[in-house]
Amino acid sequence: MKHNTALATLAVAPERFARAPEEPALAGSVVLRPPRPARPVAAAPETGFSAKLKRWFRLNKGAIRAMLLGCLSLGLFIALWHVLTVNRMSIYVRFINVPSPAQVLESAEAAFQSGRFIQHILISCRRILIGFSIATLVAVPLGLLMGRYKILREFVFPVSEVMRPIPAIAWVPMAIMLWPSNEESIVFITFLGSFFPILINTLHGMSTVDEVLVRAARCLGAKETATFREVYFPAALPQIFTGLTVGMGVAWVSLIAAEMISGQFGIGYFTWESYSLVQYSDIALGMICIGVLGLASSFAIRAVGRIVTPWAARH
Repeated sequence: MKHNTALATLAVAPERFARAPEEPALAGSVVLRPPRPARPVAAAPETGFSAKLKRWFRLNKGAIRAMLLGCLSLGLFIALWHVLTVNRMSIYVRFINVPSPAQVLESAEAAFQSGRFIQHILISCRRILIGFSIATLVAVPLGLLMGRYKILREFVFPVSEVMRPIPAIAWVPMAIMLWPSNEESIVFITFLGSFFPILINTLHGMSTVDEVLVRAARCLGAKETATFREVYFPAALPQIFTGLTVGMGVAWVSLIAAEMISGQFGIGYFTWESYSLVQYSDIALGMICIGVLGLASSFAIRAVGRIVTPWAARH
């Protein structure tokens, strides 16, 4: 009977028999605790193509959103271009002679079928590659040395600052006099256009190097060459790639200006020749081609920069 009464009391008020955490257990006493809740059973991970596709969308939703917004903006731009040109609107800015997207598309089909337009593109890409590569090979080491040695920076920086604001189109007459052929003068102007952004950004990257890392490397016995290789160069790499991206854009601007004035081939010459021949659709085609080539080259540099500098912050 007493045993049954105790069980009934436990069922009604179990808290009377539960020991508080701070109360010590008496010898020989029985402590009753409520049962632990059962652990939830983890659901088995989904497998198959649909699960992989969902995972991929979840990991890349930021890039997908950016791509969709970019496609939307381009679509709206082309739609606005079509409305303004088809209706020949003249709201202070005149769209009377501006070709429509359909007319530019027809010109593009004819240009790519002839093969001459592709030749212009290849020549411009070759000039960009040569001029930009030379600028990179000169500006990056010079910027690293100027950022490291103050006396070199004080000696070279004033000259670079005087030459940097001079536009590329102003260099065309001087380049024609300096170099024996138009090809070399155009490459020289492309070199100048990309040189200064790369140099300035490399200098900025060197100024952001943490001196604590430099002192730590020297305390560990690193020589000057090893410090450059292991500390200065990796720390400045994100800014160097920023300079390369900016320099590529300026290189295209400089190249087109040089080709319009002194060139006989290239996408800039093609665009200026189309204006001289009153072929308005080809003018728009050349402009679009310049934009696409510049975008592709800058995107390639950014992609290489993300691979080479994985520690850099990505925005």
